Amino acid sequence: MSELSCDIGIGGMTCASCVARVERAIGKLTDVKEVSVNLATESARVTWKTSAEGVANPQDQQARLRRAVRDAGYEPLAAEHLEQAPAGAWAGFGPVAIGLLLSAPLVLPMLGDALGQHWMLPALWQFLLATPVQFILGARFYKAGWHALLAGSGNMDLLVAIGTTAGWLLSMWLWLSAPAGHMVHLYFEGSAVVITLVLLGKWLEARAKRQTTDAIRALHALRPEKARVITLDGEVEIPIEELLLNDRMVVLPGERFAADGTVLEGQTQVDEAMLTGEPLPVLKAVGARVTGGSINGEGRVVIQVSATGTATVDP
Repeated sequence: MSELSCDIGIGGMTCASCVARVERAIGKLTDVKEVSVNLATESARVTWKTSAEGVANPQDQQARLRRAVRDAGYEPLAAEHLEQAPAGAWAGFGPVAIGLLLSAPLVLPMLGDALGQHWMLPALWQFLLATPVQFILGARFYKAGWHALLAGSGNMDLLVAIGTTAGWLLSMWLWLSAPAGHMVHLYFEGSAVVITLVLLGKWLEARAKRQTTDAIRALHALRPEKARVITLDGEVEIPIEELLLNDRMVVLPGERFAADGTVLEGQTQVDEAMLTGEPLPVLKAVGARVTGGSINGEGRVVIQVSATGTATVDP
């Protein structure tokens, strides 16, 4: 019995409960041995159990995998999504900016109350400002909440949708049932502000995830293209794609470590600033672990490879 791994992008995940839901959905598929969902990179790595003859129908497995993700209420994305170009720092801020502009006139009159001034907007204006925020900018919460209900569970989006809708409906009832010419306190601003702030929080979270992912990609880009391994014929340079677990790899002074491993021979100082931010080199002796992408110092070392490929500094 052998194993085969594949990656898939997943759109629409917002929290840890989303990760658990996707893992349960994929884990129920036949022949799935292990599944690991990464919220930061919006991706999943699935390990399949295969027979000696290999995978009978890889396309069928991919189709079942994508269907499981979709049935769980999320969007399966192509593999190209995992290598997409980095977005700008302000990417996706448009809906947040619109929400802030529409919510500001609803919130600013509250400052007047603190100064003894009554600046409350007429009910019609409150309705016109809050409704687009509630049902256009907030449409994503209704969609995600509905998918959570269909999956028999709940999430933060469902709570936001229920809470803000309750405030909007209460405001409508108070407004329409109030006597003509009577000013009543409405809660349109509460619903609009909650949605806007949650959108702002999600945008900040997405921005932080993009920055983290970009840093990981930059670290991967620092890995050398070739590695020097010890074979029966002596030291031989091979492409890093051909590195195997437990290979003995030689790293000379000033070179980057091509993979994670454990020091077998030698002693050196290793620059791990890209990993930890620590500006000072770290002493590495026999038995110490080193990480792919870090820079060897003044010593020649031999390490035993412990992780290769995407398992090295795995995002």
